[in-house]
Amino acid sequence: MALRFSRLGARVTLLDNGSRREIDKRLGTASLTRIRSLPERLGAWHDRTGRRIRSHDIDLAENYAALRALLSDCRPDIIVHFAEQRSAPYSMMSSEAGRYTVDNNLRATHNILSAIAESGIDPHLVHLGSLGVYGYCSAGLRLPEGYLPVTATGPDGREVRKEVLFPGEPDSIYHMTKALDQQLFAFHARFHGLRVTDLHQGVVWGTQTAETRIDPRLVNRFDHDRLYGTVVNRFMIQGITGQPLSVYGSGTQRRGFIHIEDMLRCIAYATRTPPNRGDRVRVINQVAETCSVDHIAALVSAQTGVPISHVDNPRREPEGNELDVDTSTLRGIGFTPRLFETALGPEIEDVQALLAPPAETTGPAARAVTAP
Repeated sequence: MALRFSRLGARVTLLDNGSRREIDKRLGTASLTRIRSLPERLGAWHDRTGRRIRSHDIDLAENYAALRALLSDCRPDIIVHFAEQRSAPYSMMSSEAGRYTVDNNLRATHNILSAIAESGIDPHLVHLGSLGVYGYCSAGLRLPEGYLPVTATGPDGREVRKEVLFPGEPDSIYHMTKALDQQLFAFHARFHGLRVTDLHQGVVWGTQTAETRIDPRLVNRFDHDRLYGTVVNRFMIQGITGQPLSVYGSGTQRRGFIHIEDMLRCIAYATRTPPNRGDRVRVINQVAETCSVDHIAALVSAQTGVPISHVDNPRREPEGNELDVDTSTLRGIGFTPRLFETALGPEIEDVQALLAPPAETTGPAARAVTAP
C-alpha cells in the first residue's frame, strides 16, 4: 500500500515495529518468498523509482507519545491503519496470543484515534477491517454495509426507526477486536468529528502487485503455515508440490475473497472519497466474490491435477453457511474485480516462478518448498 501511494505521488511515511517478523521468529515459520529488511525494501524502491518513503520504528500500542509527536509533525491528509495482529487462527492459538491480539489491536486503534484528536489534525482515517465482524453463521439476510435498519416500539406505542451497527457474532478473538474497533470509531467520529472509513474486507489472495514486480527485493509475503497462511495459499502450495488438497470438514464453509491488486484499488478509491466531518463512520464491504472452500479446491485441483482430501476440521467454525454480502459501494463505482475462475491459473504460475530457485543455485543455498 505504501508503494502504491508513493507511485501515485503521495509523500509517504511508514510506521512499522516489525511485530510480524518477530512472530515468525517465535513460531519458527517464514514466508516462502524472501522478505528483505525494511531498509533494503525502501532502498530498492528508491533505486527503481527515485521516490523516497520515510519509515519509523514505532509501536503504536506502546509508544503513544512518539505517535502523537509524529502526527503533529507530519500532519497527514490520510492515515491507513493496518497496525493490527491479523490472523484469526493465531489469536485463538493460546491465551497469550489472544491477549496479545486484544492488547495490541485495541490499544493501537485507540491510540491513533486519541493522537488525531489531541493533535488537532484532520486526516481521513482508513481502517482495514474484516468481513468476519458480521460472523460466519448464516444470517438469513444480505449482510449490509455496516448498518442495519431496526424498528422498536417506545413506551407510548410509537415506532422508533434507527440504523445500528450490525450485531455480528465474531468467531475469533481477532474478529472480536475488529468488532470492538467499530465502537471506538463510532465514538470518536461522534465526539471529536473524526473522519473514518472502515473497510470490511474479505480474505486477500495474490502475491504480486504492479509495484512489487519491478524488483525482486519488493516481493510480498507468501504465508502457507496453519496460522497465517490463507486457504488459497495452502491449496496452491499443495498443488504445486503434488500433495492432496486438504479441505477441512465438508468444505462448504463460505468466505468472501479479494485479490491483492483489487484491495489496493479499493483502498485508493476510499481515500479519494473521504466522509465529511460530522458524518458517521463510513463502512464499505470490500469483497470481490464469495465462494466455498470446496469450490476453490476444485479450481486448484483442475489447474494442478492434484486430488482433494477431506480431513477433520481443526477449527471451531460453522460447517456450512450462507454468505450474501452487500457490495453496493464497489458496484456503484463500476468495480470489476479479478475472480478465481480466470485469475487463479496465472497466480499459480506466478507462485511457481517466485518459489523456483535460480538455475545456477545448488546445494544448501537452494530454497526448499514444503507444504504443511
